[in-house]
Amino acid sequence: MVWMYCQVRKQDQLVSDDDQQGLYVRVTSSGSKSYLVQYTIAGKKPRVPLGSRSALSLKAARAACATIMGARARGIDTAAVRKEQAAARRAQAERERLTLGVLVADWQSLHLARRRVSYSDEAVRALQHAFARHWDEPAENLDRRLVVHALDAIQKAGHHAMASRTAAYGRAAFQWALKRGTIPGNPFAAIPVIGARPKRDRVLSDAELRAVWQAAKAMPAPFGRIVRLLALTGQRKTEVAEMTWDELDGGLSTWMVAAHRTKNGAPHVVPLSEPAAAILQDVPRAEALVLPGDRRGSPFAGWSKAKSRLDELSGVPDWRLHDLRRTVATGLQRLGTRLEVTESILNHISGSRAGIV
Repeated sequence: MVWMYCQVRKQDQLVSDDDQQGLYVRVTSSGSKSYLVQYTIAGKKPRVPLGSRSALSLKAARAACATIMGARARGIDTAAVRKEQAAARRAQAERERLTLGVLVADWQSLHLARRRVSYSDEAVRALQHAFARHWDEPAENLDRRLVVHALDAIQKAGHHAMASRTAAYGRAAFQWALKRGTIPGNPFAAIPVIGARPKRDRVLSDAELRAVWQAAKAMPAPFGRIVRLLALTGQRKTEVAEMTWDELDGGLSTWMVAAHRTKNGAPHVVPLSEPAAAILQDVPRAEALVLPGDRRGSPFAGWSKAKSRLDELSGVPDWRLHDLRRTVATGLQRLGTRLEVTESILNHISGSRAGIV
């Protein structure tokens, strides 16, 4: 073999085998030697590496070369086949890496960073609960049949609204991943709206609002204060419950709700009336949250129990805390407030405040 006696040069050398057509030894400038096969097919000269000469015997190299050259004679490009197989392995590894849990985590950290924390946490929690069995499996494996089965199970348990929200969260997460090119399709696409509830139109009367106000004054902090601030500002309950002192100006005349805490992702300035300021003046500044819950550093969480007690004290039936927001809007319209002003107070960017307005 000529290549066995060739001298090391500054440039790599390619030395052919005397006995086996297509077999070469590549000698690098550093002195290492490795086998490869080179052949001509469709006007190209692809190379197929076989391995180091120290790890592969000449006999084995010749046998491997003979197999590759035989395939070339049949029109098979072994180099191209190996590249396709390597690409398929990489793609499979990527699919296995991108589990449903990883997809949702990426969606939360990269896309939902500017959304309200409560929305982000609820979305992840809902998806993880509905698809716990598939959480560590490739996201691509989640097909329409599995999605429908999971959503049906939630509905059969009587949680129609949760099924609808879970479908919306999944549709949004997979659509985001689809646009990024990390998955081939969206299994939540075109699924009908699930368990759609009629829109609520409950507005408290003046007498009912007075009863709720008086009952809230008798409730312990922070829930009683939260309810009264909801009635005075018309804001959402999570926005009030998660209010921080640094969102309030020194005179307690304005409240700047941070963008990441609003539903539409836009910062919102709320002018505070004297009654609202008076409620806030009575709150001790013990931590960052204005109206903290029982656990230090955490917002109020005992909504259900506190609301039941409020209903008992007020005697007002069939209402929700969110109805206070609608009651504020209705009251403003009764007072002759212009619609765009009402929408501004509620931080609605729609209808009369859409676009350039």
